[in-house]
Amino acid sequence: MDYKKFLMLFFLFAAFSPLFAQEEDFIPYYRLSDVVVSATKTENPAIFLASSVSVIDSAEIERREKILLLDILKSEYGLSYTSQGNPGALSFVSIRGANTGHTLVLIDGIEMNMPTDPGNTFDFSTVTTNNIERIEILRGPQSTLYGSDALAGVINVFTKKGSRGLSLNLLSEAGSYNTFRGNAGVSGGGDIFNFNINYGRVSSDGYSSASKRFGNTENDGFSNSTISAGGGIYFSPSFEMNLRYHFTAAEADLDRSGGPSGDDPTYLSEVEESGFRGSAKLSLFDNKWEQTAGFSFNRNFRKYRFDETPLHPSSSRSRYDGNKIKVDWMHNLALPYNVLTAGIEFEEEKTVSDYAETGAFPYSSFLPESRNNTFGIYLQDQFNYGHALFITPGLRYDDNKIFGSKITYSIAPAYFIWSTGTKIRGTYGTGFKSPSLFYLFDPVYGNENLRPEESKGWDAGIEQYLINSNLTAGLTYFKMDFVDMFGFDPQTYKTVNIYKASTEGVEFFFSVRPIGSISLKSNYTFTQVKDKSDGSGSSVLLRRPKHKASLLIDYNFTDDAYAGLEVLYTGKRSDIYYPPDFMLPPENIIMNDYFLINLSLSYKISDQVKLFARLENLLNKQYEEIYGFGTPGFSVYGGVKIETGDFFR
Repeated sequence: MDYKKFLMLFFLFAAFSPLFAQEEDFIPYYRLSDVVVSATKTENPAIFLASSVSVIDSAEIERREKILLLDILKSEYGLSYTSQGNPGALSFVSIRGANTGHTLVLIDGIEMNMPTDPGNTFDFSTVTTNNIERIEILRGPQSTLYGSDALAGVINVFTKKGSRGLSLNLLSEAGSYNTFRGNAGVSGGGDIFNFNINYGRVSSDGYSSASKRFGNTENDGFSNSTISAGGGIYFSPSFEMNLRYHFTAAEADLDRSGGPSGDDPTYLSEVEESGFRGSAKLSLFDNKWEQTAGFSFNRNFRKYRFDETPLHPSSSRSRYDGNKIKVDWMHNLALPYNVLTAGIEFEEEKTVSDYAETGAFPYSSFLPESRNNTFGIYLQDQFNYGHALFITPGLRYDDNKIFGSKITYSIAPAYFIWSTGTKIRGTYGTGFKSPSLFYLFDPVYGNENLRPEESKGWDAGIEQYLINSNLTAGLTYFKMDFVDMFGFDPQTYKTVNIYKASTEGVEFFFSVRPIGSISLKSNYTFTQVKDKSDGSGSSVLLRRPKHKASLLIDYNFTDDAYAGLEVLYTGKRSDIYYPPDFMLPPENIIMNDYFLINLSLSYKISDQVKLFARLENLLNKQYEEIYGFGTPGFSVYGGVKIETGDFFR
């Protein structure tokens, strides 16, 4: 169905619906559950939003007790994921079948996509759950508010803030693969300030990144140390300042390839990543005019090395160092039926890299310090009539130093029928992705004449809220088209705008908030991805499952005893295998589907002390996310968490 026809029918329905005018005493009570920031950059109840957005709150994060952010995201609809073996290896997330670099990742408002990476992707292997308060997942093109990299969606992570008093929390955990995790944090606050400081470390002997089914036996360990800190000062009821800081240092043993002869005990990686954001918020005229000014900085530094071995007669050293600086200023103006949002942003990326490999085919590449910057301005209007009709149009203009200007836009209408608890919603938007500094300036592959990648996408859905919104179900159809995608000229090896693709599918979710002792979340995603570069649209892109589903069931035996069951299903996917000697042509592979069943348990000894355990991959399923790379078998973890509460209460 053409999106223009869809929007026309939607507005006609809204304009002439007999339910357009609502009597105040006719509106039943609905619990306005999750408050979402990502969809509009302002706080809104999810029930009022047209965007496809989901929230993972602090209670769910604590119940599931996962170590890595990636493992929390695996059960969310519309998301697919891959990891190159061991948990310390490169790990990526894709939204609605798009490329992994088409998702923008934010942590406390800091853009975390790696400026050192050719695809400006984000590596999820470095982020632990230690201090995460909430995760918001926003699907569909979002460049109108977020600029480059948000072609398919945004994953927005918020860390914890301090509250009144002084609190300590400690965590210790051990388990399979000689895994150990420790965490310590202190937080607090008063009438005019709050603060939070958290340190966490995890280490493991791991398992072979190259799959053991091919005879690979060398375990690949990893370690990760993370510091997360923040604070705020309230100078008056109308003026506050906030600071956030994150630092991660990670090391991992890797394997040079998957499949046979993949083991490489000399392959090591080191990553340091840091992010800082400072912001000031001023509210005027009884909070009707609110403005926020901020400064962000993100640095990503990576080193890789491997030596000659009998199976791999070459050695390599590489280094990648890049950062992004961003300055932003946003205004929100509250009117009787509208909230107008206007913002100005300036960002600059910088990177330098050096790669050298010896052996039968020696190769070296040096990318000298390179820069690019973008100035952006955006405008958004949130129209709300009678808490029934919601329309959010937006427009953005970006001016990039290299490729010039780009205009993106979006519209997100929704209509809520209070008498039945039904929401009809739809969105249409465009997105773009700036060429990375590598694609622009690398001496071998760079091309300064690149255009940005572009996307257009729309979705239409219906959501039903029952039992005061404690029971929610939703069904969404989505479609996205991508053009001018980056690839390599086979003759010159230069990066060119050569590929185009499309994705479409259906997302279904169903959730029951606690009714008695049980709560439930389930979802299913169907995704069809087509590579249209040759004009036929007959080929598919790699590692995107057509079918994906999950089920989470939480059961409280008592106020102190809890059990949670997690079932994950990933359907068949296509992949490609490159033989290690490179003498044979690559093989197209269809990877098997698989089920994973995980169990989490906890028991409160007291108000301050809780014991917890996780049983992962209960059926000891043998599976792969990328062909030839390993995954964990049946694993057991357990630990203790101590939370003091307010010392002075």
